[in-house]
Amino acid sequence: MPKAAHILLIEDDISLATNLCDVLQEDGFKVTVCNRGDEGLRRANNDECEVVLTDLRLPGLGGLELVKQIHETQPRLPVVLMTAHGTIETAIEATKFGAYDYLQKPFEMPGLIGVLHRAVEASRLMREPVTLPDAPVESRTALVGTGRAMQDVCKEIGRVAAKPVTVLIRGETGTGKELIARAIYQHSPRAKAPFIAINCAAIPENLLESELFGHERGAFTGADQRRIGRFEQANKGTLFLDEIGDLPPNTQVKLLRVLQQQTFQRVGGVEAISVDVRVLAATHRNLEAMIRDGKFREDLFHRLNVVCLQLPTLRERREDIPVLVQHFLRKYAGDFGVEIPTIASDALAVLQADSWPGNVRELENMTRRLLLGARGLSINADAVRQTLAARNAEPGPTGNSFTTFAGDLLARAMKGGLGEAHARMLAAAEREILTQAITLAEGNQAKAARWLGLSRFTLREKLKQLGLHPGSTETNSEMDD
Repeated sequence: MPKAAHILLIEDDISLATNLCDVLQEDGFKVTVCNRGDEGLRRANNDECEVVLTDLRLPGLGGLELVKQIHETQPRLPVVLMTAHGTIETAIEATKFGAYDYLQKPFEMPGLIGVLHRAVEASRLMREPVTLPDAPVESRTALVGTGRAMQDVCKEIGRVAAKPVTVLIRGETGTGKELIARAIYQHSPRAKAPFIAINCAAIPENLLESELFGHERGAFTGADQRRIGRFEQANKGTLFLDEIGDLPPNTQVKLLRVLQQQTFQRVGGVEAISVDVRVLAATHRNLEAMIRDGKFREDLFHRLNVVCLQLPTLRERREDIPVLVQHFLRKYAGDFGVEIPTIASDALAVLQADSWPGNVRELENMTRRLLLGARGLSINADAVRQTLAARNAEPGPTGNSFTTFAGDLLARAMKGGLGEAHARMLAAAEREILTQAITLAEGNQAKAARWLGLSRFTLREKLKQLGLHPGSTETNSEMDD
């Protein structure tokens, strides 16, 4: 099972430290607490923590100096600052010395939890090695494959990693674009500097510009304090812009200016902020067609496309499927209590014959499903055929497919009987996956949250909002309308 993320909390207010520790542990974090800056520095250098959460004003060693020294010795260890009112300028200064982010007291706990989860993800993206196919030690995150197509990709990584150029990584969904970006970063001269990843398609359009470039206090409703953006977080390091084809037109203009001038302004600001950031971008979209349709800027495309890495689909590298399956079996065996997982050669042949529209990501999920179903026994061809058949015949929630449901919603909207088809569709999908997850987990919220990629706090709040409860088998009544 994935181990709990380890947070080093440095706070001299005993009451606040106790409350924060309780909240973080409840959300699934492992927490080590100390009350002095000098003791915090010693622990940060000696303990295997993934994120440091520290007050700015501390006895023994101040937060600003703490950030400086941690960044000098462990530049890939994110430090999140908690600041009192009136010290925001100092916090901004701290980001120049390597602080990952900051929060102004008093802050809302969900905001803190969100920042820490992002920091943990950034920490793991930077620290967990992406091994290449010819590496002697294989990690849980590895580029796997011995075929010509994968070898060509690895040669390209070696060719471009050390060069200060933007790279556009192209390929279908599930081909491993983020892994390639991390491999380029880890083999580059910036490997000890920050690596910040952002999915442009996962953030609402009205928030994306603020996420990238930060904002000033009062820039928009809810902007109650100045915030730094991902470009400032990635200064001296690498910024990975996933799903770049989903970038809105206005944000495309601002991104182009950053690539050209290495300067930008926060939303609502006038100060020109200079950064030194290497940009890696990825997309599954046909950007050339989007340019012809006026949906993507040609000048931005050329700025991003200095070097292009085209990733092969899994159906173009079927010879790698056996070694990929063996890698995934070893990766997840411990999670299912299997000491030595095995699969029959004819079962591998069945897997090689599939078209895999979801590419490596789909194969990974299928391998986990097969490992679970095998219950410690060898995976045979019949099990593979049955699992593939079940995948192809999976019905939608409550026996009704999402395709049909979407059509029903749009039909109602066209008749004027519904003005929120998109929101209803998303709500239905969220309710369904949360219901199934909590049911499969037999009410275990920690387990369900891990499967869903959510914090326990977020899952608990969503369950309350939707009127669900652990172990609930409530179905989506919306789907039966």
